[in-house]
Amino acid sequence: MARHDRRVGYGLPLVLAIALHLAILVASMMHFPQREIEPPSATIVQATLVSTEATTDQAQRAKQARAQALARQAEEAAKASAEQEATRQAAEATRQAAEAERQRQADAETREEARRAAEEEAARRAKQAEAEAERRRQAEAEAQRQRQIEAEAQRQAEAQRQRQAEAEAQRQAEAEAQRQAEAEAQRQAEAEAQRQAEAEAQRQRQAEAEAQRQAEAEARRASEAANSFITLVRRAVEQAWVIPPNVPAGASAEISVKLGPSGELLAATLSQSSGDSAFDRSAIQAVESAAPFAELRQLPISVQRDYRQFNLRFRPGDIR
Repeated sequence: MARHDRRVGYGLPLVLAIALHLAILVASMMHFPQREIEPPSATIVQATLVSTEATTDQAQRAKQARAQALARQAEEAAKASAEQEATRQAAEATRQAAEAERQRQADAETREEARRAAEEEAARRAKQAEAEAERRRQAEAEAQRQRQIEAEAQRQAEAQRQRQAEAEAQRQAEAEAQRQAEAEAQRQAEAEAQRQAEAEAQRQRQAEAEAQRQAEAEARRASEAANSFITLVRRAVEQAWVIPPNVPAGASAEISVKLGPSGELLAATLSQSSGDSAFDRSAIQAVESAAPFAELRQLPISVQRDYRQFNLRFRPGDIR
């Protein structure tokens, strides 16, 4: 709510101030009478007598004249002081009257503001009460609507449960029929599986027997091939071996042979010495001269790695 503009009245204080000034002026005129005016004839006579009076009388009159001048100055100063005091009192009265008017206006405005505040508070409370009543009405309406929704939901839920019960009963009946059919199919499948398992077991036994026969045959072929390879290596080394003279009858040296994938010689090292360096060197030279041993590639792949490293023992007249 908009505030009213403050208006301070100065009419009454102004009238009071003017009246006070007039009263002071009248009082000043009453307390200070005017000086007596000497008639012109006396002045002429006095002027005539001045010339015949003595010097003492002239000094006395001069002194009286100065006293009268001082008295007039004192009266004028008192009058001015009285006027100033009257002016000050009038200004003070004006200020007090203005202050009283402002206080009255302020009190009036305070009362007006209090009244407006009371009215606004009453309006606010009324509006709040109306809003609270509206809220309660809406809450009641919402509660009623919610109860209706819950009732409808309960009815639908009950109908849904009924439909689900019927569907569950039908599903169980169908499931029972399905289980019986599946049980029958399971029995038939188990019988078929058992027959197939027995046939598979028979085939497995036959396959294992065949694999065993093939493995044994492969092992025999590998052993024969390995024996043949070692025999070929011994023969080749014996043909390349030149036995040095004056070798003791019981001399024996062992050479470690390491071959590559194609039978090439990678290393021929002395693993056991005979005690005769010439005999040992001849054994190593025999292996080096007989290499490479390409027959290694004719062995089955499964046994080639086993015969890429072996030992040869050299004795006079024999290599093993």
